[in-house]
Amino acid sequence: MIHLSIIVPVYNVEKYIRPCIESIFKQGLDESCFEVIIVNDGSTDKSMEMITDIISQHNNIIVINQENLSLSVARNNGIALAKGEYILMPDSDDLLIENSLKPLLDKAIETKVDMIAADFIPMEDEEISNIQTIPQKDFHVKEETGEQFFIEDLNPKACYVWRTLYRREFLIKEKLGFYPGIRFQDIPFTHECYLKAKKCLRISWILNIYRKWPGTSTNNYDLIKAKDLCTAIALTWKLKHMSLNPAVAIKLQDNIWRSYSDMIFLTCHELKSRKDRIHVIDYLKKEVPDLYFQNGKRQQFATFFYRNMPHTYIQLRYFYMIIYENRLRPLFHHTIKKFR
Repeated sequence: MIHLSIIVPVYNVEKYIRPCIESIFKQGLDESCFEVIIVNDGSTDKSMEMITDIISQHNNIIVINQENLSLSVARNNGIALAKGEYILMPDSDDLLIENSLKPLLDKAIETKVDMIAADFIPMEDEEISNIQTIPQKDFHVKEETGEQFFIEDLNPKACYVWRTLYRREFLIKEKLGFYPGIRFQDIPFTHECYLKAKKCLRISWILNIYRKWPGTSTNNYDLIKAKDLCTAIALTWKLKHMSLNPAVAIKLQDNIWRSYSDMIFLTCHELKSRKDRIHVIDYLKKEVPDLYFQNGKRQQFATFFYRNMPHTYIQLRYFYMIIYENRLRPLFHHTIKKFR
C-alpha cells in the first residue's frame, strides 16, 4: 500500500533539484510505501538532467513532462495522479531534513487527520552549504479542528503548502486544488484547506529547510504578479460565503486585509508607472467589487476610498510613500540619532 505521494514540481532549478530529491530518500521510509511524482513544468535548463541517475535508481519515481503551465497546474496534475493516502508537496529548491518525515507520516496514518502541519527553518544558500546538523525539536502534538487551526496558525504571509501533509481523500472530497496560472496560489488554497478540514494536527517538529534565494516567486514584483495577487485576494474573499462562525469570519477578513495591504504597498513601491498602478486597482475592482474592511478606522477609510475613489486612493498611497517613507522618515530618524 502506498501511504505517501510526494509531488515535486520542477521548473528551471538545476542548481537545487538534486539536493531536494536526495533529501526525500533520506527519510528512513521503505520505498514500497511511498511514491515520488516529479512534474517537469517545461524546464528549459538542465534540471531533469541533474537527476536522471536518481530517477533510474528508484522504482517509485514517476515523471510527468508538460509544457510550462505554472506551478499550480503542475501540483494539480501531480495530485490527480497520486495514489498515496497522504500528499506532501515540497518545493524543488527546498530540502527535507534527514529522518524528519517518517514520524509525521506515522502519526498521520495512525490518526487519519485531514492535515498535519510541521515547522521549518529558513536558510540562505551559504548557510545550507555549511550546515552540519540541525537540532530537532521535541515531537509535540496538538490536535485541533480546522477552524481552530485557522485562527491560531494561519499567517497569510506564510501560506506554505510544503510544510503540510494533506490526506488525499480530504482534497478530493472537498474538491481542493490550486487556481491555475497564477503566483500566490498558495494563499486561497491554504485558507480553503484550513476552513474545510475537520481534524488537524499541529506538530512541533522541523520538516523542511526553506531556501531563501532571489529566484523565489515572491520576489521581482511586477504588473503580472500584482494582478496575480489581486486574483488570490479575490479567491480568498469568496470563502467568506461559507458558513463561518463569527471569530473565523473576522480572522478571514483580517487575513484578506493583510494581503490587500501587501498588494497596495508592493504596487506603490515597485510599480513606477502611474498607468500600471491604476491598472492594478482597476483589476482588483473588477475581480472583487464588493471588497470591504471594517475592523477599525484605517480599514474603514481604505474601504471608502476603494469603493468610491480607487484611483485617488492608490495615488495618495504612492505619494505618501514618496514623501514620507522615502524622505521624511529617514530624515526624522537621522535627526533623532544626531541629537542622542
